[in-house]
Amino acid sequence: MSVLALKPATADRTRMVADALEEEIVLGWLLPRERLIEEDIAARLEVKRHVVREALAELERVGLVERVPNKGAAVRLLEPQEVRQIYSVREALETLAAEQIPLPAGSEIVSRLKAIQEVHAAAVTDADARAAFRANMAFHEALFAACGNPHLVELIQMMAQKVHGARSITAASPSHLALACAEHWAMIAALEAGDRARLVQLCRDHLGPSRDAYIAAVEQRQGRDQAR
Repeated sequence: MSVLALKPATADRTRMVADALEEEIVLGWLLPRERLIEEDIAARLEVKRHVVREALAELERVGLVERVPNKGAAVRLLEPQEVRQIYSVREALETLAAEQIPLPAGSEIVSRLKAIQEVHAAAVTDADARAAFRANMAFHEALFAACGNPHLVELIQMMAQKVHGARSITAASPSHLALACAEHWAMIAALEAGDRARLVQLCRDHLGPSRDAYIAAVEQRQGRDQAR
């Protein structure tokens, strides 16, 4: 049964649980292959077990959770090759969107992005990884929405969600958060200046740190496992 088939109140709780677990996966608070025990999550988030079960099913559909035979649900470990493939698609989609944003950007979109980025910068300064994650999502949604192609925006969001787990290495890292913050401000400056080449390059480069850090961490762990 999908979330859309649930009663509104139940659907809201399911979405809340799915969002909370998704954030915890992104931030590395729930690690790859870590078991997701329904009873524990239900008690922690103060919801019924069937709500947790449906939230886990939603996260399984987008590739963040997997069902392990005889063990139940667990955070899905993305293999390096899969991460490379998805990020390749992300780069194509996001740079395409950057190429389609009318430049120089209008004052409304620039003002909106600046307002969101102020929130993101404050969260980075306060070392509030959860708030930084939410503001980061809002920033990119607003940025790519400016291309005017909702179908492209939908694909960008879908592909980004597929590799949320790959951001677990960098999403709470002060140095990576500071870099992302600086790159966001640079994107805004490129929008204001009408510098498309700079904007496209920034969007391309922005994807690298999370991808590379995750792949390096997984390959290092796989190397240790093989050496045993």
